[in-house]
Formats: sequence, structure tokens, C-alpha cells
Amino acid sequence: MAEQLNILEMIRKKRDGGAFSHGEIEWIVHAISAGSVPDYQLAALMMAIFLRKMTDEETRDLTIAMAESGKVCDLSSIDGICVDKHSTGGVGDTTTLVLVPLVAACGGKVAKMSGRGLGHTGGTLDKMESIPGLGTEMSVDAFIRQVREIGCAVIGQSRDLAPADKALYHLRDVTATVESVPLIVSSIMSKKIAAGSEAIVLDVKTGSGALMHTLEESVQLAEAMVRVGNLAGRRTMALVTGMDQPLGTHIGNALEVKEAIDILAGRAGGRLLEVSLRLGSMMLVCADVAADEQAARKQLEAALKSGTGLLKLKELIAAQGGDPAVCDDTALLPAAAHIVPVPAQMSGFVAGMDTTALGDASQRLGAGRRTKDDQIDPAVGFVMDVELGDRIEAGQPLAHLHLNDPGLAAETTPRVQGAIRIAGARQPAPPLVYAVIPDGAAAQ
Repeated sequence: MAEQLNILEMIRKKRDGGAFSHGEIEWIVHAISAGSVPDYQLAALMMAIFLRKMTDEETRDLTIAMAESGKVCDLSSIDGICVDKHSTGGVGDTTTLVLVPLVAACGGKVAKMSGRGLGHTGGTLDKMESIPGLGTEMSVDAFIRQVREIGCAVIGQSRDLAPADKALYHLRDVTATVESVPLIVSSIMSKKIAAGSEAIVLDVKTGSGALMHTLEESVQLAEAMVRVGNLAGRRTMALVTGMDQPLGTHIGNALEVKEAIDILAGRAGGRLLEVSLRLGSMMLVCADVAADEQAARKQLEAALKSGTGLLKLKELIAAQGGDPAVCDDTALLPAAAHIVPVPAQMSGFVAGMDTTALGDASQRLGAGRRTKDDQIDPAVGFVMDVELGDRIEAGQPLAHLHLNDPGLAAETTPRVQGAIRIAGARQPAPPLVYAVIPDGAAAQ
């Protein structure tokens, strides 16, 4: 009964605009982890946090308490500063598969724990597992050993990582608290801190395919995560990047692996490469491998030109049981049985995209999942033939669907057509990078 009274006191305190003490937050997280807070009271607490917000100190304390609610990886046996990167989610966002080998090829140590796709956003683990034989599950000891030996590893997040977050996470959708900045920050950063890296680079998306649709909200989230990371003793930096169109041209698991390989092999570039270079430069600076971002970018471009980035991807694939020959012949990746063009219905200029709708279209082809138990088809998805600002003639392809069930073309074609707006005049292209939040700047 006393415990119930205590959680009622916490709900009442936040409801009335009070700030939790360090000890109160530790008690709350312990109670959540122990399962002693009923969902209806946890929902009330989350709504109180949503409405009354949290101070930076409260958010930091919540983040650290959630990180320490489970196992925390100790990466101290790895020479150098381990760096991690996190994206808030997008469509065609394959930066991890480009960044991890490139940064490692330049001497950085990348200990990356990633997630799976859900809804319209893709997941790094699903993409990597489309490589024949590759596995993303390994013990923490094996994970650390691989980073020591080749400079990088990408695995799934341990079930023991930040267990208190799981209790909050599954309620956010059904309590209308998804947009709560303190809850987003503590969810993301608790897992990053528990994963053990000393430096964290964040890619916060903004636009039609992002968690935060407005620039103001996206910058606010990026600054909050950088502040909390700094307060938690992690060197943290962030970019706010555009998601008003897919970042890469390929959408779907094996298709995105192919695009990453093409970039590392020097056969492709564009927005995906540019964001990867920007984030990679920040990672090398955070890891003390480069003095500044200009020097870091030169290192990354040299690794691209020399092919050492692609060689490092081969090492990563082989170390995790996959077939590195896919880097020499992308035809070894899973391929769809049918490729179907999506024709433009009118002539004009590509003036806008509903990126979430495009991600949903890929998901409906089987490239993503709506629930965590859904099975995905690694071969399916689509390749964009246009980007914002392009001139298109009626009948020319907007994209090419890659599918194994040809019957899905009739359903998916109008979805892709409806997600791409064509106008009579060319519109200004939106920025690729909207804001840079350097280490320490947001903590002022």
C-alpha cells in the first residue's frame, strides 16, 4: 500500500509542475523495472511528464537510471574512444552500412548496437541480415573482441539493455505521449549509454518521413539529447537532417545493402553519401581520431578512394558469418522475381514527397513490419528514379518496384504515385543538413 501511495505522490507532484529529485527518479525507475507500477498509473505518470515536461537534470537522471536498470557494457578493454551513432529513423537511411566500415577504416572504433525496422522506417539489423549467412546476435564478450580485432561490430541490442525503457516504450503509442521530448530522449540515450560507447553522434531527422515533422521540434529534440549526453559524461554531437524525401535511392533491405556497397565501391553517391560523410566526420572528431571535421572528411574520402572502406565492410561481413563476396558481386544478394515501373501520371517537376507514405508502401511489399513478429522479405522494396526538383514526363518511371508477388503491383503503384507530388514549376530543393549541434554547445 505504501508503494502505491508513493507512486501516487509522484504522479501528483509532476501533475502539479514539481521537479523530481535524483532519489525519486531512481525509486520510480526501480519500481517500473520491478513491475510494481500498474500500467494505468504508469500511463498517468507519462501523461503528467508529457504535459509538465522535465528539466535537463530530471531527464539526465531518468536516462541514467534507465540505463542502469539493466546491464551496462564495459568497453574499457578496447583501445581508443568507442563511438556510436544513432538515427531517429527514416526511409532509405543506410548511413550505418556506409559509416561503420568507413570510420573503422580510418582508425575509429565503432561498437554499434542497432535495432529492427517497425512501420515505415527501416532497421539496420534487417538490412544486414539480408546478406547471406550474416548474423547479428553475439555475446557481449564476442562483440567487444570483434571491435578490438577489426575496429567495428554491428549487433542487436541485448534484452538486458535498459529494461525499464521497455515498460515505458510499449505504452507511449497507446497513451498519446510519443512526442514527449523527455521520454524520447531518455529512451534513446539510455540504450546508447548502456551500450557503453564514450562518444555518441546523433542524426535527428526532420520532415515528412521523420518522427518530428517540424524543424523547431527536431532541433529541440537534438539539443535535448546532446545536453543529456553531455550531462551523462558522454561526448555527444548531433546533426538535424532532412527526411522530406528518402535519403538514398534504394528502399528495402537487400536493395539498401546494394546501395551501400555501390557507395563504398565508388559507383554511387548523392545525399546518402553526403550525410554519411558529415556524420562520419563528427564520429572521427568525437573519437579523437581527427583534429577537426575538415581533416576527418579528408580521411573518409581517402578511405573511399583507396577502397579500404569497402575492404573493411568485407571484414565486418566475414567476422559476423556473412559472405563477403557480395561486395564484389551484389547479384549474390537476395533479388526479387519481378521489377515493375511506376509511371508518372503527368509531366512537370517533382515538387514534394510524402516520405512516410513511401516507407509504408515498401512495408506493404514485405520489406518492413507492422508488428515486431512480422516476417520480412529481404529482396523486395523499390528504387527511386526521381528526387525533388527533377523534371519528369508523363509515363516515365517515378520508381521501380521490386516484388515477389506481382499482384502487389496494382496496390502499390497508386500509393507511390500518390506520395509524389508533381507541379508545373520547379520548387527550391530543401536543405540536406538543417542544423549542427556540436559537443557541449547545447549544454550551455
